[in-house]
Amino acid sequence: MYNYFMRLDKFLKVSRLIKRRTVANKVTEQGRIYVNGIIAKPAKQLKIGDIISIIQADKEYKVRVVKIPNNNVSVQEASTLYEEIN
Repeated sequence: MYNYFMRLDKFLKVSRLIKRRTVANKVTEQGRIYVNGIIAKPAKQLKIGDIISIIQADKEYKVRVVKIPNNNVSVQEASTLYEEIN
């Protein structure tokens, strides 16, 4: 089943956009994660349709949240939680 909301740091870990939740917290606290164009905190509640921008080195990755899972998901299912945006 799926929820309506999930913390940003947990979503980054579950979706495997960032490998560990502690790293997701650190990157978010450094101001390198934006949600809908606004700098986000780790506890930001994500919902379906939100756009996450991740700034790493000189690259920016943008994804749209498609699903919010209840718990951890398999590696195969992780990439179905979001869609990449150019």
